[in-house]
Amino acid sequence: MDLPPSAKDPHSSLQMGVTVSKKHFKRAVDRNRIKRLTREAYRLSKQELQQKLENSDKQLLLFFIFTGKELPDFLLVKEKVQVILRKLMEGIDR
Repeated sequence: MDLPPSAKDPHSSLQMGVTVSKKHFKRAVDRNRIKRLTREAYRLSKQELQQKLENSDKQLLLFFIFTGKELPDFLLVKEKVQVILRKLMEGIDR
């Protein structure tokens, strides 16, 4: 399996990870789906944050921990990821 460029380069300005609780999602297929949705939402939303980090010469390691008890749909995951990334961008400006 080929890793994305940010996972290969330890000096990349932005790296991320995802985990889903086995306690709430017993089936691996459900955990994998949530991780896949989160990674895709992040991929579509990360460009602005990545640019801000590169311009400020900072690095960020980001880890998403899914704590919900129900399978989310993609629109909900994307909305929540965008909220998190916006808050992170505000923190970088300070």
